[in-house]
Amino acid sequence: MDKKFYKTDYNKMLFGVCNGLAEYFSIDVSLVRIIFVLATFLGFGMTIVLYIALAIILPTKMY
Repeated sequence: MDKKFYKTDYNKMLFGVCNGLAEYFSIDVSLVRIIFVLATFLGFGMTIVLYIALAIILPTKMY
């Protein structure tokens, strides 16, 4: 099976990046969103830049 990383067009809050990450790693999307929020507030300044870059670069997987 060829696993690919996409942002999703469904169940998204902003751009679907967290849902795409959750599908890729087979974990709950809420956990990924919490990790992103905690990383942002704990001082990892690149988190927002990373999210925006992924939102721009990743292809969208439509169902």
